[in-house]
Amino acid sequence: MVISIVNQKGGVAKTTTTLALGAFLHDKGRKVLFVDLDSQCNLTHTVGIQESGPTVLDIMDHKELAGDAVVHTQWGDVIPSTGNLAIADTHFVDFARAYHLKEALETLREGYDFILIDTPPSLGVLTMNALTASDSLVIPAQADRYSLEGVAQLYQTIDVVRKYSNPNLKVLGILITRYTNRSILRRTVAQTLGQVAEARDTHLFEARIRECVAISEAQTKGTDIFSYNKRSNATQDYQAFGTEFLSMVEEKKKK
Repeated sequence: MVISIVNQKGGVAKTTTTLALGAFLHDKGRKVLFVDLDSQCNLTHTVGIQESGPTVLDIMDHKELAGDAVVHTQWGDVIPSTGNLAIADTHFVDFARAYHLKEALETLREGYDFILIDTPPSLGVLTMNALTASDSLVIPAQADRYSLEGVAQLYQTIDVVRKYSNPNLKVLGILITRYTNRSILRRTVAQTLGQVAEARDTHLFEARIRECVAISEAQTKGTDIFSYNKRSNATQDYQAFGTEFLSMVEEKKKK
């Protein structure tokens, strides 16, 4: 199953959520592949991979086979990113520009239970590739006005992708991140996100990822939140999210 963690707004914990979800699934015995599609290379650097071998750009360019770019880590396998992805919008200009990642990953799908794609903070060609390659999406969003606007714009893009390149694309749900219930505004926006999800027939995950210093500390240490601090609020929240996510996926498989 290929799942993109996507939101064109930066700072909503896409990379943190991707790594935490993958670490949770890996711990549950699932075979996980991470694909870092962000030119900032945050996931690649967090898991300690240096840009010395084949990257996701190489496999999208058909210069390397996808399997040759895979790096093994304690959290699962990773196809690393490269800063050269920053020019992707001008680099991929052919008629099949939205299909490069889908084609590259095709040979790996059967070897993994979950392929998790960490996407860039934009709606350019890289995000279009991620949406075209994916079966489902998880949308991290902060409980603020800009996230509300970003989610609305993202749904417009999802509609375009469904029409032209991936008619079966599903949204598994919206995950509220960096949350604090001490703010009336945050609680109000969270309720509005719930209304947006309901209007789009989308699940709003019950788990909410609370603002927590342990998240940035784990990134600095180059590890996931579970390995860094088993007792933090964020650890508990991502544990609840992972459980909810896996339950949803397994339920859908039964139908």
